[in-house]
Amino acid sequence: MQLDKDPALQPCTDGSRVLLDVTRLVSRSWTRRRSTGIDRVCYAYLRHLHQTALAVVQHRGIVKTLNPRASRELFDMLRAPSQGFRTKFALALPRWLGQTMAPGAIEGMRYFNVSHTDFDLPAHWQWVERNRLRSVCLLHDLIPIRHPEYSRPRAVKRHTGRVNMALQRADDIIVSSAAVADDLHAYARTHGYPAPRPIIAPLAGELMPRPARAKPPVSLPYFVSVGTIEPRKNHALLLDIWRQLAARLGENTPRLVLIGQSGPMTGAILDPIGRDPVFKNRVEWRQDCRDEDMSQLVGGASAVLCPSLAEGYGLPLIEALEMHKTVLASDIAIFHEVGQGRPKLLDPQDSAAWTEAITQLVCDRAQSIGMQAAEPFDGPRWDDHFAMLAPVLAPILAPTLGQPQPADPANTEANTEAKSKPKTKASLAA
Repeated sequence: MQLDKDPALQPCTDGSRVLLDVTRLVSRSWTRRRSTGIDRVCYAYLRHLHQTALAVVQHRGIVKTLNPRASRELFDMLRAPSQGFRTKFALALPRWLGQTMAPGAIEGMRYFNVSHTDFDLPAHWQWVERNRLRSVCLLHDLIPIRHPEYSRPRAVKRHTGRVNMALQRADDIIVSSAAVADDLHAYARTHGYPAPRPIIAPLAGELMPRPARAKPPVSLPYFVSVGTIEPRKNHALLLDIWRQLAARLGENTPRLVLIGQSGPMTGAILDPIGRDPVFKNRVEWRQDCRDEDMSQLVGGASAVLCPSLAEGYGLPLIEALEMHKTVLASDIAIFHEVGQGRPKLLDPQDSAAWTEAITQLVCDRAQSIGMQAAEPFDGPRWDDHFAMLAPVLAPILAPTLGQPQPADPANTEANTEAKSKPKTKASLAA
């Protein structure tokens, strides 16, 4: 292929191509871990942009942009089931390293990083500025900054760097909720940055597979909690509640099913499940849960429990409401915003209130069923999300409108400082 004669490899001047960072998806497919909420957002962007995007992959400050042919091959590989990914990727990588874009060929393109990947690193922004890219960053939350007690110090430092660099250098910032926008505005005020104007574009939940089995996967009644096992998800509250329920209800204690892979700082959360006899046959942890299994578990549960102390969005809550399930959730700003008044909101520190609400559902199954039969929940859709990004996506997506989109292959998880001198950035889209 002659680089100087292929229009696709020449500097972009009409917005017809976009750069999409897929580093996180490569890592997910390589490890074959279940998808987190951020992973699922990455897959949604891949589905929407794959026909016009070039793939960007980073490793410790080294950034590579694949040419159109290699990008299509990698995108197809990422959108396929993860089985065999390592072998295919390892075989293709030496060839792809010879199929990167020539210097200057990506100049002026829009670069989307929706995965928090490395945009705290100075080398990342040197690459952006060297290629005169229009950078678009999605900030999922500011939890490590606002609640450092729920994260390791290194995670706090890196996320602080991401937020600082996005405010200093990004041309456009996307957030998923007004709650995150408020947090970003407060951070900017406190740290002397100009008021940002992020694009607020709510995220969509996954359409869960319809439960295939008639027999409940767990003895009734039972409750589920979906999300990575980590301190901010407040699993400790649930374990405390189940101790109280066991003392109060004895053999009639419902089961609790925790769905989600292990996250940071999980030891103190999970240890009691295996050691404390009160949890035997009452609490179980399902670390590796496929979409079909999770749909079955959520579908048969008396309620879905979301007791988080801090959340950036809350996709498990949205997906449970879309399945017409009863949801008990924390009384926090983001659940007020995305729940549309449907969940029963409770103080995440008030175990007595949670215990009472769960006991009522156990003793009155009809009440739970009645709540499930409520008016359908009108949750966000990905089409709506991308429509809200029209200021930065319209020129890019126009050629692909009406094209069928294959299903997302990923399983649902139920689960520094840089340069001190900021560049002058364009006003962020309203």
